[in-house]
Order: sequence, then structure tokens, then C-alpha cells
Amino acid sequence: MADLHVVTLCTGNAARSVMAGAILREHVPGLVVTTSGTHVIEGMPMSWRTRDAIASLDIPVPNHRSRQATVEELDHADLVIALSPEHVAWMRRVHPQAAPRSATLKRLVRDLPDGATPLSERLEPMRLHEVVLEQWEAVVDPAGGDLDVFIACAREIADLLHELIPRL
Repeated sequence: MADLHVVTLCTGNAARSVMAGAILREHVPGLVVTTSGTHVIEGMPMSWRTRDAIASLDIPVPNHRSRQATVEELDHADLVIALSPEHVAWMRRVHPQAAPRSATLKRLVRDLPDGATPLSERLEPMRLHEVVLEQWEAVVDPAGGDLDVFIACAREIADLLHELIPRL
């Protein structure tokens, strides 16, 4: 697992992908994790709500600045964990070569098989670039919400990742 590069992807790279990245870094030592967004204002710091939501999980808060997803990053990722179906749709449009390795967190939790085989061999038969994207797959964006909404979002992401991590 330590050789894997995982990208967490949301819209602005300001809340959901940052939370997911922090959780993965804390719970999977050696995993290469980058976070990015589909429509980003480059270099923005995370909000205090995102920071406090991550801290509420008792994990280190990263020194983060928002980043737009890059071709190089996505081409080299073993897995792109999107936080909503529209992020997977964006991958299919903008980086179709990485679409077979891109799925929502909720779909991965539901569908990624366990196994001793490499992750790439378990992703391939899932045909992620062809699955119908559904609204149940979304982790709702906490933007505009109060701190309790951000904390609930961070907990949802943490719970989902704790289910997924053993299968990476």
C-alpha cells in the first residue's frame, strides 16, 4: 500500500478533499496522498471550519493551500477518490485516461473488492469510467454551513475511509 499514490478530489480543494487527505495521511503511513480540486482558486488557505473539523478527529491539521488538479498528478495516481459524482464526471471529460481509476468514495466503499491482488487488478473489472453516476454517491459539500456541518462532513468522510482503507 505504501507504493500507492491516491488523489482526493473535490470542487475547490478547500474542505472535503482536504479532510479526506488528512485522514488518509494519518491512518495509512507511507501512502502518497495529494489533494486537489476541479474548480480551484489557487493558493487559498483552508477555512477555519475545515481546520477545526479536521482537528475534531484528533488528527494533525495539514498546512494546506488549494490546488487545481493537474494532468501529471492525475496520470500518475493509482486511485482518484472523488467526493461527489460531478467530480468523476469532470475526470471523464477532462482527464479520460485516468477515469478508469476514478470513483466516488461511497462507490469505492460499496463496490471495491477485498483481496490480495494489486489495487489496479481489482479496479479494472469495475469499469469505473463507464458506471452510471448516481446522487447517492455524493458527500455533501459543507460550504456555507456552520462548524457543526463541517464536523459532520469530516466524520462521514472518516467513517467511509475507515471502511475503504483495509482494501487499498
